[in-house]
Amino acid sequence: MEKTDYSWKRLVDSIGNYLAPSMAKDHPNLPVVKAEGSYYYGADGKRYLDFTSGIAVENVGHRHPKVVAAIKESADHLVHGPSGVIIYESILKLAEELQGILPGDLDNFFFANSGTEAIEGALKLAKHVTKRPYVLSFTGNFHGRSMGALSVTTSKSKYRKYQQPSMLAYQLPYALPEYLPEGKDPEIFFPEKLEKDVKSLFSHQVDPEEVACMILEPVMGEGGYVIPPKAWVKKVREICDRYGILLIFDEVQTGFGRTGEWFAAQTFDVTPDIMAIAKGIAAGLPLSATVASKELMLQWPLGSHGTTFGGNPIACSAALASLSIMKEERLLENTKEMGQYALSRLESLKEKYDVVKDIRGVGLMIGIELQNRETGEPDGELVMNVLNSCLDKGVLFYLCGNSGEVIRMLPPLNVTKEQIDDGIRMLDEALSEL
Repeated sequence: MEKTDYSWKRLVDSIGNYLAPSMAKDHPNLPVVKAEGSYYYGADGKRYLDFTSGIAVENVGHRHPKVVAAIKESADHLVHGPSGVIIYESILKLAEELQGILPGDLDNFFFANSGTEAIEGALKLAKHVTKRPYVLSFTGNFHGRSMGALSVTTSKSKYRKYQQPSMLAYQLPYALPEYLPEGKDPEIFFPEKLEKDVKSLFSHQVDPEEVACMILEPVMGEGGYVIPPKAWVKKVREICDRYGILLIFDEVQTGFGRTGEWFAAQTFDVTPDIMAIAKGIAAGLPLSATVASKELMLQWPLGSHGTTFGGNPIACSAALASLSIMKEERLLENTKEMGQYALSRLESLKEKYDVVKDIRGVGLMIGIELQNRETGEPDGELVMNVLNSCLDKGVLFYLCGNSGEVIRMLPPLNVTKEQIDDGIRMLDEALSEL
């Protein structure tokens, strides 16, 4: 046992010798030996409540028994399947199941491995179908770090530093609360503002007839967990329809129940032309998809896109198990109930601590924004101190926002009221001490 403990410590202390800083220097590099349900089990012998869900991945909890069983059963038959060279049951069954939960006519799939790959596929599909060169995105949104996705990612400038992403892209302002004048109705103000922003862009920088698509995070994720007004999202759809622009929803983080519906498209009652889905799809295994109607996909011929590992048979089996669990355990209903409960509990912290600037969320996608009590400015340093204190107490949160000023709370969708109480109690204690 002593040798094992020493080996763990040696490896963690030497992490820089093995992993690139861009991979290894995140928060908090917690050494774990096991995960189960809503918990990580650390190499230090402690149990940690996971309010990150592996960054919105483990929506049905870590190592759900039905997912583990599906993975083992699938591995007994097939480990790798280069789709197209061979075909196998799990990928077709998954596509059929997804057709039943996606909005509108989104019924055709290109399976890949990651959210970024799904975004790349969505952008390529839109440009191929429309034959138009330009793309519009929204300032503050995050869509990935590969070169195409990076062209439309603007949550932090450091992601683009020295990269010079080459896709022809323009940005529009997102519906940020800071833009809302006092006393104005956001459901009226933001759609009107978007009309003005679009008119200015199309008058001065790019003709709408050259715009292939508009890509949007229906709930801003890494940029700060901002929930826009429903009327604003509907206005985005209306503008795209007006100019023949394809609308892409990046549902990598919002998908598979995170907002209380299967997808944020259903939360906002807006159906995009193309959707990118990943993260919560396969309970922790690498899987994603670019989704569109059959009509659009038929215009994207063989050879215009491809994958070796996309739609892995084991990952598809895990995804099928995860979808089944969500239905059987009524996790959409639990997400809405527990999300409302968590927001009500967190509002009390806002009243208690002047450093808590805002509490916002939809379903179990919740942001807690902190500010400097003296200046009112975003306080990423305070957030990091709170996260470290919470970890010491036994709960793992994560950060987001342009300055790292937002604590994101993303428990598994089967989280219990007792676990929410436990996690918020530790957050309360951390804020009180700091």
